[in-house]
Amino acid sequence: MPRPVLWSFRRCPYAIRARLAIRCSGVPVELREIVLRDKPPAFLAASPSATVPCLVTPERVIDESLDIMHWALRQNDPEAWRDMPPEGADWITRCDGPFKHALDRVKYASRYPQDDPAQHLAAARAFLTDLEAQLDLWLFDRPTLADMAILPFIRQFAHIDKPWFDAQPWPHLQGWLARFMASNAFAAVMPKFPRWQEGQPGLSFP
Repeated sequence: MPRPVLWSFRRCPYAIRARLAIRCSGVPVELREIVLRDKPPAFLAASPSATVPCLVTPERVIDESLDIMHWALRQNDPEAWRDMPPEGADWITRCDGPFKHALDRVKYASRYPQDDPAQHLAAARAFLTDLEAQLDLWLFDRPTLADMAILPFIRQFAHIDKPWFDAQPWPHLQGWLARFMASNAFAAVMPKFPRWQEGQPGLSFP
């Protein structure tokens, strides 16, 4: 059986969380790193949405990052990431919905000239303040799917203005992000993957 093909872009938070789950599961895939400004025809033919990540299995195409995480962890979940309180799914929904909406309009304000960046910054701050109240070391008593699905977006937000982020009264949130970025898991999914070339095999991952 051919390995599933994972189309990815290194810095995309959606792709990061898909790689995190695949790395945790140990399920082997062929990783094809692309550049979003120059999407190869093979990728565009594979992805219904033309966005990363996109996982092509022998049975189907999975075009949503959270679905890819569940696909990998249903096969093997050695750290029991999917065994989390029901509130974990609620945190992911808030991240993927209102928080990501606000994040984009803060980070890419010039793309949304009709919007008020200050209003969206306030919305993002509200979510992050709620996370601060929930966190100790992790969202629950140990790392779960919720942590790994959300942290790539916290990283993206923090790096809009890292000195500003570090100055906020969010010690648990800042520690959570720092532990994630110093982890072996993060290091394993963030090397500078070579760009996939048409006609060439992708990388074996993890």
